[in-house]
Amino acid sequence: MIAKVSCAALMGIDAFKVDLEVDLTRQGMPSFTMVGLAEGAVRESKERVFSALRNSGFRLPPSRITVNLAPADMRKAGSAYDLPLAAALLGAAGVIDQTNLENWYLAGELSLSGELKPVHGILPLAIEARRKGAAGLVVGPENVNEAAVVEGLKVYSVSSLSELVEFLNGSREIAPSCVDTAHLWAGRQKYALDFSEVKGQEHAKRAIEIGAAGNHNILFIGPPGSGKTMLARRIPTVLPPLVFEEALEVTKIYSVSGMLGRDEALMVTRPFRAPHHTISDAGLIGGGAYPKPGEVSLAHRGVLFLDELPEFKKNVLEVLRQPLEGGEVTISRAAMSLSYPADFMLVAAMNPCPCGYLTDQHHTCTCTPQAVARYNSRLSGPLLDRIDLQIEVPAVDYKDLRDSSGLDSATMRCEIERVREIQAERYRDMPILTNSELSGSSLEKFCALTESEHRFLEQAVRSLGLSARAYTRILRIARTIADLAGEDSISVPHLAEAISYRSMDRQGN
Repeated sequence: MIAKVSCAALMGIDAFKVDLEVDLTRQGMPSFTMVGLAEGAVRESKERVFSALRNSGFRLPPSRITVNLAPADMRKAGSAYDLPLAAALLGAAGVIDQTNLENWYLAGELSLSGELKPVHGILPLAIEARRKGAAGLVVGPENVNEAAVVEGLKVYSVSSLSELVEFLNGSREIAPSCVDTAHLWAGRQKYALDFSEVKGQEHAKRAIEIGAAGNHNILFIGPPGSGKTMLARRIPTVLPPLVFEEALEVTKIYSVSGMLGRDEALMVTRPFRAPHHTISDAGLIGGGAYPKPGEVSLAHRGVLFLDELPEFKKNVLEVLRQPLEGGEVTISRAAMSLSYPADFMLVAAMNPCPCGYLTDQHHTCTCTPQAVARYNSRLSGPLLDRIDLQIEVPAVDYKDLRDSSGLDSATMRCEIERVREIQAERYRDMPILTNSELSGSSLEKFCALTESEHRFLEQAVRSLGLSARAYTRILRIARTIADLAGEDSISVPHLAEAISYRSMDRQGN
């Protein structure tokens, strides 16, 4: 007898339907065969499932069992196939009415006693089940809130294999689960950190306001203890809140990675990722034998903070160029090619020299000019080319520590949201979201200068020795500064402020 159950497999952060078919026949010697490009954890499900069946009180007759996972040419991995396999076996054995299995999606790992354990990637599975018009989705208790975020899909929670059988046979009633998304969104802007805690550094706060408003990447340059990390960790508190579609994107990435909290149905705050400088290129970009998202994807729609930037391996930094340019990463393997979203705001920090005190008035720098040059040369031109704002962060004066009380995060966020709305209206008919994406004809159109502004910028480029790549960055930053000022056109003061945020260009020429 043949039974079929629907489940899903992951490809990247999306899922595709898998038909799990079981043929159970009494003819021939008892055996178990699984086909359909199943990886290790899927093949091992046989032992877990048979133990779970036996310990749940179900007995299968000695049979020749063939399991097929279709489509057979797509790789299947993970332990989520335990529950659908057990249900299909019971359906083929006549324990579950096969008509009750039709158009149901199942996902879950079974313990040897038949209890359900959580699995990764439930959110994309639930989205795929809704897209296919499923009658419902059955998962374990620890996955139910994540799946119930998907509107228009009935999601049911069962804690054991026995409970699933009773539910499908109609002897147990289970109400579909629901999640109060309004309650989730209510606390999305409750941060433990705030910019009001940062004393002094008003110049850096202004640069952060510009960077967050136009989605510009930022590099902080300053001596140890000047507050670079403190500033960076507070940037998510001033970014516009996630909209529901963005929250789904972020949650899918964390779900697939197995990093979504058990009580966390939806990621409602922008992520902040700060990997150590010893990270590998696969850890940063993603990859592995079975590719998983890296730090750049985990920072999607949020902030990726790279502290001590020159200490990262050069090959690791160079792989950042693709996501910084295109907002996604592509990981190619012999059998597949996967793309993960990676649209993040890069925030980096570095010392001005190896010892860190080149620009500190209270400490003496012990580095030679050659050592400083070697230190700065660890950052390639193409990488710096993608960082719009390069900000010097000096040591904080004692007077500022005692007296300063600058802007708080709420005030800064209101200004940033206002400027983001201006950009959304300006670029509503274009594939552009923020000023940081301006280039080519769009840059000429929205950053048009009069003759007097052209003369000023030409003089600045010549006198400061700015590179050609700095020209585009200056215009983009000036456009955001003008938006913050509520002005339609770019003027000389906007250009002058934008030039002040290109310190690495001035040092290198």
